[in-house]
Amino acid sequence: MRHLLLLLALAIAAPTAAQAQQAGSLIAADPLPDAPPGVQAWRIQYWTTNGSGAPLRVTGLVAAPMEAVPPRPRRVIAWTHGAWGVAEKCAPSLSANFFPASAGVEPAVRQGYVVVAPDYIGLGNPTMHPFLIGDDTSHAVLDGVRAARGIVGAAAGSSFAVWGESQGGHAALWTATNARRYAPDLTLVGAAAAAPPTDLAANLREGSDKNARALLLSFALHSWSTLYGYSMDGIANKTNAGIIHRLAENNCVSLEKKPKLGTILGILTVARATRTKDIGQIEPWKSLARANSVDPARVPGPLLIAQGDRDTIVAPAVTRKFAKSVCRNRTKVRWIEMRGTEHGASAKDSVGETLSWIGARFDGQSPPDDCRRI
Repeated sequence: MRHLLLLLALAIAAPTAAQAQQAGSLIAADPLPDAPPGVQAWRIQYWTTNGSGAPLRVTGLVAAPMEAVPPRPRRVIAWTHGAWGVAEKCAPSLSANFFPASAGVEPAVRQGYVVVAPDYIGLGNPTMHPFLIGDDTSHAVLDGVRAARGIVGAAAGSSFAVWGESQGGHAALWTATNARRYAPDLTLVGAAAAAPPTDLAANLREGSDKNARALLLSFALHSWSTLYGYSMDGIANKTNAGIIHRLAENNCVSLEKKPKLGTILGILTVARATRTKDIGQIEPWKSLARANSVDPARVPGPLLIAQGDRDTIVAPAVTRKFAKSVCRNRTKVRWIEMRGTEHGASAKDSVGETLSWIGARFDGQSPPDDCRRI
């Protein structure tokens, strides 16, 4: 009888443990004491899954208007950040510069939105960050939207738009691609991407800033080799592979600080060592880059794509080619081409138009279609 009771107890307890790690469940929400005036914010921990379905604890930030809880749930924007690095310490939610460096967050909150800003897997938590890995990243975004609903003061609803820049543009497009399959309990009204990497091999090959290419390539090679056990043979010798790993492990992207001399020298070394290397031609990197590029046939509309003509990191020609491919599938695309805009200003320079477009999607208006002029 005692053994039977023990077995019954275990049978009851086992689902409880599994439920505690359910994707999208909120673990903790700690208020931020230094949010901008009129904004309330929380640093959150929540559960997500990687592309293989393994549960992972991740972090992010949720921001909402500093107002009483409204009678109806608030509209939600998932803000997907650009490249901050691949090391645990590079999580945007850990940065004192989060709000100034996140162009879409504060303006959206001031228009009444709840903004969910996931760190993604491996930033802010001790797991290798899957840099530009589509499924893993989109899961973290969608589960962040789910988790935000557990914060009473945020009053987040289940309808959301996703908006990101640079790496976050890639994340936004992958989130749109996977939303219906992975999170049928959520309703996506539209996706906006500023300067998004779409064809990863082409983006790493055609950006005109060779030093930025070298750093981003270091992030990708470090992340992918660590996650999947790939050797860098064929791309870098042992010495340069070590430099690539150290660059990725020790450096976060910071627009307000100049890089250290050691970082500069490392980037120059990697740029020289890889100047004739194209991951789009070298296996297994070729297959991995192709699998995590954005498939224009799978991205649902409506979409907004913003691209600056002075972008030296995400080549405008690559973005335009992607947008044309999306249009061939009769998906409605709002195309914003910004004159004189560099990569780092792609979201900032399109904030007004993007928020107006997102608001119209929530209002149920017919989306504009710029496909004939792209």
